[in-house]
Amino acid sequence: MSGPRQAPRTGPRPATRKRRRTPRSDWQLPLLTDWGVPPERQKLLVVITSVVGVLALASGFVAFVVTLGDYAPERRASAAMFGTDVVIPEVYHGWPSPKLFQPVTDRAKDGKALTQKEVFGHRTLNGEKKLTLKLVAHKLDTDCTAALWGRQLLDAVAEAECSQAARGVYTSSDGRYVAQYTLLNLRDGQAANALVEALKTGYRGGWTRLLASDQASFPQGAHTEGGGYALGHYVGLVWIGRADGAEPTARDDFVSLALTLRGAEKAVYRRVVAITGPGS
Repeated sequence: MSGPRQAPRTGPRPATRKRRRTPRSDWQLPLLTDWGVPPERQKLLVVITSVVGVLALASGFVAFVVTLGDYAPERRASAAMFGTDVVIPEVYHGWPSPKLFQPVTDRAKDGKALTQKEVFGHRTLNGEKKLTLKLVAHKLDTDCTAALWGRQLLDAVAEAECSQAARGVYTSSDGRYVAQYTLLNLRDGQAANALVEALKTGYRGGWTRLLASDQASFPQGAHTEGGGYALGHYVGLVWIGRADGAEPTARDDFVSLALTLRGAEKAVYRRVVAITGPGS
């Protein structure tokens, strides 16, 4: 005889376990997935595309910089702000004030204003090798912004409380050279030293304006050289070049030219002597 038959189960059937779907990869792009591209391939394509884009951007940037040329950012900015006729020195050197000018370090002790006769009383400046510079134009401004350009430079001289800017334009007796000397009257020696130092990097973005003269001028694009000298609370700016705008050759002694132009500084020497006495 067969055993008793088991009664059928009446309880709920156990739930069947569903297969978990593999989460979509972060590198899966809907379009590429629809095309049947596996996630690993999609990741590789994204990386390659990113690298190519970066390289293209870098190449474009390098090409842009190369097209600017030497010092192009400063030159183009200057031309845009002040016109295409702006001429700036190709080189600049600055020197702090020597101890000789210690007596005129503070303008409070040297309060008498400069005069045109005091600075430009001599119509000629004589140097070595029969070099002679003739004064062809001069001007003394009590507003220093009339003699200078460049936002950073103008801010610097305003901070230094510049009260006078004397400019004199010279030409050599043979007509070969053009030069301008600018003398700034600042608050004190600290401000003067700071200005000549700042111009070591800032002169391409701000410099002295060439005083207009029908007898001497720097041609557009001329090669010129500049220098800054702290003289107590004064700053002397030397600006020299050939009249034809060409670069100097073996015949051109720019060192002697600059020293001759600095003869305009005699006004500051006389002020030192006036304070210390001739025997100092």
